[in-house]
Amino acid sequence: MAGETATPCNHPGAPPDEIIDLVADAVKAIARDEAFLQKHGLTAKDFELALPAAIQRIRGSAAAGNSDRREFLTEFFKHMVKTGAISDFEKPEYGKDTVYRLQVAGVGGVAIIQKGCPDGAHSSVARSSPEWAQETYLWWLCDSLQYEPGEHVAKGVNRLQKRFFSDAYRDSIDGVIFHNSMCGSPLRPCPKISRAIDIAGGAVPPPCVWVMPERINLNNPSTTNWNWSGERSLRFPTILFSTFGIDEQEAPHFTGHIGFLKGGRGTRTTISSRFGIGASTVYRSNSR
Repeated sequence: MAGETATPCNHPGAPPDEIIDLVADAVKAIARDEAFLQKHGLTAKDFELALPAAIQRIRGSAAAGNSDRREFLTEFFKHMVKTGAISDFEKPEYGKDTVYRLQVAGVGGVAIIQKGCPDGAHSSVARSSPEWAQETYLWWLCDSLQYEPGEHVAKGVNRLQKRFFSDAYRDSIDGVIFHNSMCGSPLRPCPKISRAIDIAGGAVPPPCVWVMPERINLNNPSTTNWNWSGERSLRFPTILFSTFGIDEQEAPHFTGHIGFLKGGRGTRTTISSRFGIGASTVYRSNSR
């Protein structure tokens, strides 16, 4: 599938057809079991009419809401304070953009913009970077199983690439992070799980972090690539990984990069992920 190699992880896969068929048969059996339905205050007609809406409600309640995402990041940043990686952080005000302000010694203010799954326009394009931030990161908290994690990231980066070269925007982000409570779970196994730490009673592996290109020389015809080989270096990724016991020398082996290249074949995008010494995966795409 396109974009699957943008991250080092994959979902275990959909259940086999025979299991899906058994579940479908079970639902049909419930629809025919009048005694069971009456016990729950339903008629066969009620069940048939309400089933689609009930399935949608179950799907909605299973998905992480904004409050769940806020709680995950809040606990994450509390742990960073506890370990001394950051000195303090400010939570977003309700009703405003979900931007966390981290106070980092030697860096200053670091902005974390909380978003959902990256393939949506709201999670990739509809945002602005605060002027106070020394470094700004887009943090995608995505619990969707609709696509593989790499496909979600590739779709989001495609939107970021278009925004990067658009004259309609002046601000930029320095990096992107893909990580939520699902990472490291049976639903999304993580190859970095051996470096996981305990946060609020859960085993949390190091996040996937990518450094973005600087948004400079966009209209200079002599400039053909932006961070294509990962030459840009930022300070916050090293601080973030220190929370997991990953030292300054090892941090580059866990820090990926996103790069763009313009040429005769259009604009190319590279997403390079790193998840340990000698462990990496790359996804590249091309757009005209």
